[in-house]
Amino acid sequence: MDASTTDGPDPREPGLEVHEPKSAAAGVTAVAVSVRRSLKAMGVKRTAQTLLKLNHADGFDCMSCAWPDPDPEHRHTAEFCENGAKAVAEEATTDRLTPAFFARHSIAELDTHDELWLGHQGRITHPVVKRPGGTHYEPIDWADAYRLIADTLNGLESPDEAAFYTSGRASNEAAFAYQLFVRALGTNNLPDCSNMCHESTSVALVETIGIGKGSISLNDVYHAKCIVIAGQNPGTNHPRMLQALETAKLRGAKIIAINPLREAGLVNFRNPQKPRGVIGKGIDIADLHLPVRVNGDLALFQGIGSLLVEWDAVDHEFMATHTRGYEAWAEHVRQVDWSRIEEITGLTRAQITEAAEMIRDSDATVWCWAMGLTQHRNAVATIKEVTNLALVRGDIGKKGAGLCPVRGHSNVQGDRTMGIWERSPDTFLDALHDEFGFEPPREHGLDTVRTIQGMRDGTVKVFMGLGGNFVHAAPDTEVTLEAMRRTRLTVQVSTKLNRSHLACGETALILPTKGRTEKDVHDGIEQFVTVEDSMSSVHASRGVLEPASPFLRSEVQIVTGIARATLGDRHAGIDWAAMGRDYSVIRRHIANVVPGCADYEARVDRPGGFTMPHPPRDSRTFTTESGLGEISVSPMDVVQVPEGHLVLQTLRSHDQFNTTIYGLSDRYRGVEGGRRVIFLHPDDLTMFGLSDGDMVDITSVWDDDRDRTVRGFRCIAYETPRGCAAAYYPETNPLVPLDSTAEASNCPTSKSVIITLSRPGEPEGSSSSTTTSGSSNISEDTGGRHPQPLHQS
Repeated sequence: MDASTTDGPDPREPGLEVHEPKSAAAGVTAVAVSVRRSLKAMGVKRTAQTLLKLNHADGFDCMSCAWPDPDPEHRHTAEFCENGAKAVAEEATTDRLTPAFFARHSIAELDTHDELWLGHQGRITHPVVKRPGGTHYEPIDWADAYRLIADTLNGLESPDEAAFYTSGRASNEAAFAYQLFVRALGTNNLPDCSNMCHESTSVALVETIGIGKGSISLNDVYHAKCIVIAGQNPGTNHPRMLQALETAKLRGAKIIAINPLREAGLVNFRNPQKPRGVIGKGIDIADLHLPVRVNGDLALFQGIGSLLVEWDAVDHEFMATHTRGYEAWAEHVRQVDWSRIEEITGLTRAQITEAAEMIRDSDATVWCWAMGLTQHRNAVATIKEVTNLALVRGDIGKKGAGLCPVRGHSNVQGDRTMGIWERSPDTFLDALHDEFGFEPPREHGLDTVRTIQGMRDGTVKVFMGLGGNFVHAAPDTEVTLEAMRRTRLTVQVSTKLNRSHLACGETALILPTKGRTEKDVHDGIEQFVTVEDSMSSVHASRGVLEPASPFLRSEVQIVTGIARATLGDRHAGIDWAAMGRDYSVIRRHIANVVPGCADYEARVDRPGGFTMPHPPRDSRTFTTESGLGEISVSPMDVVQVPEGHLVLQTLRSHDQFNTTIYGLSDRYRGVEGGRRVIFLHPDDLTMFGLSDGDMVDITSVWDDDRDRTVRGFRCIAYETPRGCAAAYYPETNPLVPLDSTAEASNCPTSKSVIITLSRPGEPEGSSSSTTTSGSSNISEDTGGRHPQPLHQS
């Protein structure tokens, strides 16, 4: 590791300092940061009120990641991680953003501030509107806001001229009511955050095992003999996962970390709940780290498959009974070119063999992945290859084994279960018809990328966002900003100010909502909502604080209020008012419509809730067309990197969750006080004629005329494979071309962006080396055009 401390302050981010990265995660520091941030934002009383109820059966579910909770009897008093505490502090802050704030600050002036400043202004207390031609948001009462939305929607030539986005924070009740409203309006335009993150998982798993969800429980992680963690950084993105990995390690599990960067959480974990994590050395997590090149995972998994076939280390009995396609796949991986695999992955055959031996010697393997696998052009093929390995090893429907896609946002999986999907199957739409007596639209709607294209092209005139920060979560930021500003109306249901509020349509509304931490009382009756985690466990969530403002409404109230104003009595079988008053009405509908949710009200309110059915996990049955697990053959392809270019992956800092920036400390990677950094191999710095600490502009390569450049990034020499770079989003989302998406899933390729570097003030790309060493020995000069994938049978 060759990174060094900066010699002086960064002229663009004066507080930026770079230190050696950490070799352990959590520990006393995590506790100290959690307490300090919580006390500063909430004070002593609110800190105790919230954190002691976070992730408990009688409390509220974390609004951060979707990692599952242990059984209620096994939960700690402090059942949260550092980033969970930050998420709570962010929502439960005592700062307030009132109409007076909007009167003082024009939209243009607000747009000059960064995301950290915007988020730290406090909770929005009143609904506000920007009128046509207006420069400021101004107060509006709820009835007028609903009427404005209703008049605009009802004035469209077609319901398909509106799109309705959902963030993963929305509860099951809000999500169910939202999709019902949208379909009763007459469209399936239901883009969601899954379209940008895990859609490749959903597509691959539906085609291979018949259900787009993982096949394990938390108990399976505890009892695994081997755990493969690919394209995932638990220490930052799902910190409570480290406790489960610690339990598995103490039971003897081997853990393989597959990731371009060596992340601290997979090196060593210091569990603050245990003495050895406080005063001891913690526990080493990964037995083997494979620093695969960006986009090399498909080749890696095919190499592992080739070895397993060579050794006959496959479960013939399971495959004969439950799968099809083995012989074609086995013949395919027998023919792999090992020199090509080593070239693509940057790994040696010996390294890959060591991983394959660990898998061979395990009779129960859990296969985990996250967005490091899902956001590439070949993402669906890569996840199918992971599934192939699980199927040929018999790792489905067995204790301690299975597929584990780790979802990023707390209820993104639940939202999809509730029908937030632009391509819902006819069986779900039929159930809506039977329950509510109207005919839902059958034509598939717009996903996230196609929604942006529709706004850009003028075919989508209304955008509504149920939570989230769409502009900064989406790819191609400048295109997305321009597209949003072309609309007739934008509606954002939010708790705090973010960039999407400043990308206004002709008319723009911000509708402030209650958060997870807050009580939701109607007519003296306290309501609760439900969520689903990454492992299909559904449970109740109850806030504990008084709402930040008496003018707030819950997401359920907002959705049903808009629906009632827009649709009135158009559908006699839908009682919007009843659903808005009492969420148990929605849960009764969920029980009748959503498969696996019978007796929903009673089951979900038990301590710990219940687990949704999953045929491959529960009975080794597969709801594919063939009724079998599908072992599939995919060409070995890889993103092509032109000479003198790099492939960039966007990633999170430790001090953020998705687009929410908590602070400027990525201490595990040694970055403090700033975010405009790019991590590079020392040899790549040399290739570009740069040194550690130099400033660069970053330009992405695509086959259109748009200039995609972000400026003023500090180079950090870092332990990453040659030819691979990494930088934080949303700062680098402008580099991700809107049309660069995964095959079959249309997920943006945020983890494989072809870039070049230049010094500030120089023509873009002028620092690119003309040496023949290049940034990657899998390169081919494309003359600056869209890098096309290489294919190998």
